[in-house]
Amino acid sequence: MISIRRALLASALVLGTALPAAHAADLMVGFTLDADTLDPANHRKRETETIIRNMYDGLLTRDGDMKVVPEIAESFVQVSPTVYDFKIRSGVKFHDGTEMTAEDVKFTLDRITVEGAMDGQTSPRQGLMGPVASVEVVDDNTVRINLKEPWPILPAMLPNQQIVSKAFVEKGGAGALSTAENGTGPFKLVEWRKGDSIIMERFDDYYGGSPDIPPVGKACVDRVIFKIIPESASRVAALLAGDVDIINELPAFSIEQVKANPNTDVMTVNGTRSFFIAMNMQGEYFDDPKVRQAAAHAIDRQLIIDRILAGNAVAINGILSPDAFGASELPTYAYDPEKAKALLAEAGYPDGIDVTMDVEGAFKDTAEAVASLLTKAGIRTTVAVGEGAQLVEKWRTQGKPKTGDMYFTSWGNGSLDPFDIFTPTHRTNDRGNSSGYANEKLDALLDAAAIELDAEKRAGMYREAELMINADLPYVYLWVPQDIYGVSKRLSGWKPSADSRINLHDACVQ
Repeated sequence: MISIRRALLASALVLGTALPAAHAADLMVGFTLDADTLDPANHRKRETETIIRNMYDGLLTRDGDMKVVPEIAESFVQVSPTVYDFKIRSGVKFHDGTEMTAEDVKFTLDRITVEGAMDGQTSPRQGLMGPVASVEVVDDNTVRINLKEPWPILPAMLPNQQIVSKAFVEKGGAGALSTAENGTGPFKLVEWRKGDSIIMERFDDYYGGSPDIPPVGKACVDRVIFKIIPESASRVAALLAGDVDIINELPAFSIEQVKANPNTDVMTVNGTRSFFIAMNMQGEYFDDPKVRQAAAHAIDRQLIIDRILAGNAVAINGILSPDAFGASELPTYAYDPEKAKALLAEAGYPDGIDVTMDVEGAFKDTAEAVASLLTKAGIRTTVAVGEGAQLVEKWRTQGKPKTGDMYFTSWGNGSLDPFDIFTPTHRTNDRGNSSGYANEKLDALLDAAAIELDAEKRAGMYREAELMINADLPYVYLWVPQDIYGVSKRLSGWKPSADSRINLHDACVQ
């Protein structure tokens, strides 16, 4: 195959750019998806955030063990149940050389939380900031966040928000950050070749990053290049050929091949994305709990985990990952195709039913394996592959009727707090409620748990909520897979993070 490093040089010559050829000091990432935007406030996709967070820092971040630690904030304190103060680190510079101030922090958070703050548009990330009422500058080094009600997970959600330059946005207008950047992170943008690559170079005036994540200082490598390679076989081939140093979403069936190569290895980390099948409770079949139970008993989750995911996942019986706050053991719907058929007969379908299951292309093989199991149990399932944005528009229809039968999908929970996954997927008419599930008692419980300050009491509330959905079964809860990366053995100083972030500040190549 053509070397990606050579291809980048050829592309630079054609475009007339002054970029040097990729060389040994460059770190190459073979990445599944291009960024939707470079604006930290205008997306809701992990892949986009992964790219952005190498150029931007936030008030807080997470270390390799998912612990929340200060980043741009030097420290923070909870003044009262609804007030948090953040002391801002001095000497932090944006990539244009200007110094970051408390006003930039306020501007950033207002842009996310205030209705219509982005030239009439409201940030799609507003929901990640919960009940934030206002942000104020207390003094040159202190920013205060005021909440409408107690919200104990504010620190856990702040790593998701990156600080932007007020002056840069006001000068360039609402779209200033969509294709350009002016962050405070370890790398700055050189060029974004949409659909092909994103090229960054080390920011030599970087303040060093969080002191809780050593080593503190400038990035190790001169340049980072995210090469967009959507097709899994091509990513693996690029890694094996030495053209890239990291690839994400290494297929389980390629693990042994990568391990057998003398120059590559495999790294894994417990993931934070729960996979499940939404059953349309507003449709023809799945308003009946017996049909939903039949679907759950039809699927041998452990077989798929072992055979298709190579054992790199853990089965779940509710929406929460076993690593999430408040997670607990729940009753299991054991694999039992005969029981599934009996339940269908009790529901009035002795001859079974015919359904369609929607899925994105990346998970087609897994969905087809699930469909085969459903079919054997009397739920004759056809897999329909769709584009992600279209499926979201079809299934995550807040307050509007749904038209499909089943939807094989997932939801990420980078904070490992139930608020970030339980509420959006199960609360009535919430943004991720793909099944059309509505339960006023559950809604009240989720709302109360979100503001409960007593951690033990709050965990108990989520235990009650999980038992409730385990019984009602609006989804077939499947598994939380590990995130699997292929890496070059010339790479050092890097390890994967459970929130899927590929933090390259400390990564080195030999």
